[in-house]
Amino acid sequence: MKLRTGYTTGACAAAAAKAAVTLLCGGEIPEAVEIALPEGNRARFPVLAPSRDGASAQASVRKDAGDDPDVTNQAAVTVAVAFAQDGGVQFAAGEGVGIVTKPGLSIPPGEPAINPVPRRMIREAIREVTPRGVRVTVSIPGGRELAARTFNPRLGIEGGLSILGTTGIVKPFSVPALTASLQCALDVAAACGVRAPVLVPGNIGERAALKNLRLDAARIVQVSNHWGFMLDAASRMPFQRLLALGHPGKLAKLADGEWDTHSSNSPSAVGVVSRIAEKALGHPVPESATVEGIFEALAPGEKSRVGNALAAAVRRAIVERIGGKQPLAVLLVNMAGEPLGAEGDLSPWK
Repeated sequence: MKLRTGYTTGACAAAAAKAAVTLLCGGEIPEAVEIALPEGNRARFPVLAPSRDGASAQASVRKDAGDDPDVTNQAAVTVAVAFAQDGGVQFAAGEGVGIVTKPGLSIPPGEPAINPVPRRMIREAIREVTPRGVRVTVSIPGGRELAARTFNPRLGIEGGLSILGTTGIVKPFSVPALTASLQCALDVAAACGVRAPVLVPGNIGERAALKNLRLDAARIVQVSNHWGFMLDAASRMPFQRLLALGHPGKLAKLADGEWDTHSSNSPSAVGVVSRIAEKALGHPVPESATVEGIFEALAPGEKSRVGNALAAAVRRAIVERIGGKQPLAVLLVNMAGEPLGAEGDLSPWK
């Protein structure tokens, strides 16, 4: 079944801006507006709650993300406009739209988190109506709460969501959109002076890093399942060394050359863990449906031997992939965040 595409928050903001400016210039209340998308085609958007109050006007467009599981799907993107003294288009963050607070992103600190392409789309949509200077305030009611479910807090975008989009179109389950966010996380870490980041799969790894190492959250970069992409990207950046930290249920897959660790894209890690454990111990390990179960069945001394052997195998695979461009260490932890094994010099993070 073909999945349905949708529109980005940037496209919705541009459409809402055009509707609001139409009202501000004395036009009739529009039921829908048409805007140009970056790739040259045009799209039409129904307009919600258009209104004018003296020297200002506003309108909303409800975001339709198609079949993509976007946290902003069905959110109302609202734009308020007023004429400005100069001839340009000025941007402000309203309710639910964040402010950039860290360097390394495409928008400098202190600016509303409205990315460059959406800014261009909004300008072009306004210029289809008027050449006058306009102040544009973009809001997404409920955006502060929605932003907590995105990468924004980690990227240093405070107070709400970002207005995003490079094509105006949302493609369902967009891997490029996710990897773009992951690359931003590396860019922000580098711009903030981090030289030895800790790469973790997700929240379990982050908690374990804070529990076992002496570092702050700014040095931790979540990889999700995209280890190949993130290791390649990190190896091209000015980091002095890298630490990969996580549960062997994810990281052991790297030893088998599985660089996308999502369960739908790679086999279970049980096989590689069992194989490496048997080699390290010299005897078979108890059968288990999970990696955690394998470790729970081992004697205390055996756990560390297997953990260290797994960490060494993971480290060898990563070093081979990135060509040894940076010194690398690996720390494996269980679901409780307790160390299982390590390989490489951990002293820079201790």
